[in-house]
Amino acid sequence: MTTTTDVETARAGFEAWRAARTAELSRPHGWLSLTSLTWLDAEPVPVEGLPGTWASVPGGVAVTAAAADGVVVGGEPVDGTVTVETVEGAPGVLVEVGDLRVEVIQRTGSHALRVRDPQAPALAAFTGVPVFDFDEGFVLDAEFVPFEQPRAAVVGAVKDGLEHHYEAVGVVRFELGGPQRLTVFAGGTILFRDATSGVTTTATTRSVRVDTTPGPVVLDLNRTQNLPCAFTDHATCPVPPAENRLTVPVAAGERDPR
Repeated sequence: MTTTTDVETARAGFEAWRAARTAELSRPHGWLSLTSLTWLDAEPVPVEGLPGTWASVPGGVAVTAAAADGVVVGGEPVDGTVTVETVEGAPGVLVEVGDLRVEVIQRTGSHALRVRDPQAPALAAFTGVPVFDFDEGFVLDAEFVPFEQPRAAVVGAVKDGLEHHYEAVGVVRFELGGPQRLTVFAGGTILFRDATSGVTTTATTRSVRVDTTPGPVVLDLNRTQNLPCAFTDHATCPVPPAENRLTVPVAAGERDPR
């Protein structure tokens, strides 16, 4: 049973979480600094705003430039051609081009570049993410039920043709307008949509974390947050699995920022 102490702890944690989110999104090369997403193929091509040419090659992206262009890979200027190695689905490798950071990513076998610019208009205009007020009614008693063995899970993405691979570790059960259950991925991450999606919250995906210790846990939906695709069209965020699409509203956590 959730106690008064639990609620007060959750309220204090909510304010700290909001401050941390604002600081994270305010970083010079964070998600709000994205200005472009360019998919590559095997033919070396110039990319607007960047020196040299870029091409998709087995294992990564080939960068051809002169040292004078100021392209820095792994601390060394490019002089000729180098290959930036990528890992499917992993955070991108950052290549320095002056004040810019070019993020080299691999998604569903394809390679792309995302440019991060500390002068991006979205970053300059950012003053914080709109959120619902803290509501103790969304600090929920729940139960985490682990699977006997983790299960591979494949979900779609906000970009057509892409997919994301996860490890599902169990389900969390709780009451919210009736009995509910959501699949939980490794690390306690829950991706979901609800009846507010596309109305007061982002139409794509929100996420929240839960303790994966088997048994009773607290599910605090006040800490529900947006994925990067809520802030930028240059993200390749996952969409929730079908079973994580709630028909009840979760008017808690972060609102649609756009």
